[in-house]
This record gives sequence, structure tokens and C-alpha cells, in this order.
Amino acid sequence: MNLDDTLNSSHAYTFWKWFSRRHQPEKGRIVLVQRRVYVLPTRHGISFALALLLMLVGSINYNLSLGYILTFLLAGMAIVSILHTFRNMAYLIVSGGKTDAVFAGDMAYFDLHVENQRDDMRHAIHAVCEDQRQSANFPGWHVSILRIPVRTARRGWLQLPRVTLETFYPLGMFRAWSYVRPELRALIYPKPDHSPLPLPRPRADNGDAVSTGIGADDFSGLRSYQPSDSPRHIAWKAVARSESMVTKSFLGRASQELILDWGDLPDTLDIEARLSRLTRWVLLAREAGLKYALNIPGAHLELDGGDKHFERCLEALALYEPGQH
Repeated sequence: MNLDDTLNSSHAYTFWKWFSRRHQPEKGRIVLVQRRVYVLPTRHGISFALALLLMLVGSINYNLSLGYILTFLLAGMAIVSILHTFRNMAYLIVSGGKTDAVFAGDMAYFDLHVENQRDDMRHAIHAVCEDQRQSANFPGWHVSILRIPVRTARRGWLQLPRVTLETFYPLGMFRAWSYVRPELRALIYPKPDHSPLPLPRPRADNGDAVSTGIGADDFSGLRSYQPSDSPRHIAWKAVARSESMVTKSFLGRASQELILDWGDLPDTLDIEARLSRLTRWVLLAREAGLKYALNIPGAHLELDGGDKHFERCLEALALYEPGQH
């Protein structure tokens, strides 16, 4: 047997990996066997033990027979409760369920399937993950779903953090707990900003265009600049004369199709701000029922307006890595 096998079979080494949060996510079903369930007294249990010790000293000092009986009776109940606390946790089976994609800053929910393969109910099981706490009872021979909320901060894939399952049943004098970390992750989209949807680019094709006046793609005038406008449509000569930002507008067959292009965004925006703005535009385009394409470094999604296209666009934005080409 090599060193790795020896360490992996060690209870102390397994506990140290969980305690130091170095354990990798686990695939498949996780069975809480005996070596994965730890039991220690709580503060109430320690206080109870001190009280029993004082009762024993008093009984010895005053030679109280009834004091001996009460002391040993309560001590026996405490010892038996250790077994019940352990059995309430042992041999539960935990596996990963489904997760839904959310936007950065929202709460992500991970579904854990908890299976109880015994006749008796498991009472008051608590699931603790970061600063969130859930409690549930698990009936015998039943698979229950436990939803674990996790706060999100950044876009990309979010692996479910370590979850602590614990119980204080039945008397609260002992705590039995185990660590689980199923291989379960959620996709986190960039947080959208509050910019308005840009104007559709003028097109002279026949697609899904709507006639808005005479001619095709005719210049119709100037309007005030909006942060979502493409730099290509800014009237730079008028800006030089008036020193105020204005944008060209067009009449004709303005297509109801949008090209959401990374290159159209202002150079002052950093990468995350660009992703937030494009995410906002994708949401607004879908709400308006428009067809839209998305161009970002490393990804080009053609014009479409379906649900699958919407999900692919958001996924491309969520998984964008700087330096893509």
C-alpha cells in the first residue's frame, strides 16, 4: 500500500481535508458512512456533564443513595443519546440535483437529493452552507429535495461550496455532523446594467424590415447622444461645431434586427462593464421580440430570436475569457 492509499484510509486525514476545505467535489451518490459522521458534545452537553459531576460529588459526600440513582440514570440517558444522535445522521445518501442559471448578485439555488433508506424518520437535520441555513425532516424510504441558497458575486461557473449537514437530535447535548460537496455547479450570467437598447443598424435588405419613410437608409437628422449608441453613428463634425454629443438618425427600411457588437461599445468601458451592457441589450432585445446577433471576441452568434439563442448568448457572455480571439 502506497502513501496515498494510507492517507485516504485514515480517519484523521479525511477529517483534516474537510476541515481545511481541501476536499474536491464528489461525483455520484455520497453515503454518510460511519467514518464520515463526527460526534462531539455541545455546550449544553458539557454543562450537563459538569452538573452530573457535581451531583456525583454531592452524593458521595453525603452518601445519598437516591443521589447515586439519579446521577447514573441521567448519565445513562446522556450516553444513549449519543447513539441516537449518530443514527439520526448516519447512512443518509446525498446526491446533486438541478440548478438554474442566475445573474451575478442574485441568489443561486442548488438542489440536493437526500435519501433515507431506513424506516424511521430523520429529525431536525440542518444544512449549513456559508451564511445560509436550511432545516428539514427526512421520512423513511423517501427521497427529499433540500434547496441550498448561495450568494453569487461573479459571472461564470459557480461550484456548490462545502455543505455541513448536522443534527442535535434528540436532546441537544451532542452534535453529529458530516461534510458533503457534490459535484454541482450553476452558471452565473453577468449582471446587466441599466443602459437602453441601441437603435437597429440601417439595412437595405428585405429581412424583417419595416418601412418608416421614403428612400432606403436615408439620413434624417441628428438627435441627442445616448450611451448605448454606436461610435460609428456619432456626427463628429457636428460635435466639433457645437461641442455637444449628437448621433445621426436614418429613415427608410430600418431593419428590426440588431447586431450587438463588442466593437460598438465605448472604449471607456472595461471588460466587465462591456459584458454587463451586452447582457442588458440581449435581455431588452428578447423582451422586444427582435432578432439579434452577438459578436464578442472568440464568439459570433448569428441572427435569431429563439429561447436557445437567448441562452447561448448569455452563456457566451458568462464564460467570456479575456484574450479570446
